[in-house]
Amino acid sequence: MSSLAISLITFAFVFGGALLGMFLRAILPEHHLSSDSRDVVKLGTGLIATMAALVLGLLIASAKSSYDTQSNELTDMSSKVILLDRVLAHYGPEAKEARDQLHSNVVRILNQMWPKAGAGDPSQLDISAPGAEVLYDEIQGLSPKDEKQRTLQTTALSVAIELGKTRLLMYEQGVGSISFPMLVVLIFWLTIIFISFGLFAPLNPTVIGSLFVCALSVSAAILLILEMYTPYAGLIQISSAPLRAALAHLGK
Repeated sequence: MSSLAISLITFAFVFGGALLGMFLRAILPEHHLSSDSRDVVKLGTGLIATMAALVLGLLIASAKSSYDTQSNELTDMSSKVILLDRVLAHYGPEAKEARDQLHSNVVRILNQMWPKAGAGDPSQLDISAPGAEVLYDEIQGLSPKDEKQRTLQTTALSVAIELGKTRLLMYEQGVGSISFPMLVVLIFWLTIIFISFGLFAPLNPTVIGSLFVCALSVSAAILLILEMYTPYAGLIQISSAPLRAALAHLGK
């Protein structure tokens, strides 16, 4: 289910809860809405609101951590791409095919993660693509002529392995998602809170408009949290600038 769909469902439940509270206010006996009843409901709602705030804060922290981790991994991969290209450049003209393969791999990753308009939806890294293995084979197949080239080949193989590890880590990070049971419980708590709002709120356009804006704000917060779990698509995207900058330096 998409982030927008979950956000709209959240809005429907939360704002619907407020309207349900107003409906209950109209049909409940007067003594159910006495000051004593109001105080008890407020205490219970305050407890639920506190728990909801804690869970919401936990989800925000988790989503931000996931987003920052993937952003850092992209920057790390971009720096290793430049380093590998420079090591191969120092090796000599014999490493040209390996450098060309590295360039092709970076272009393919960019097209996968940030496709051009109309080229399809952004997707995760394709770990089944043979590009990384071909690059490693190209480096492994070099025939060093002296100790300098032998050291550079060893360094290039080491960087290539680290680059592959980062690529696989980015793939695994990309398949993570929010805890669905926690999200369901949070929406349930928010619905209860808004029911209590409507239960003791007067029925007038100002109150309805205020509750509408509040429900919209809550659902927007859920949307932003979910979007941070998919940083290569949607509203909050990781910039491709580090990898594009690395690509611009390749082959020089």
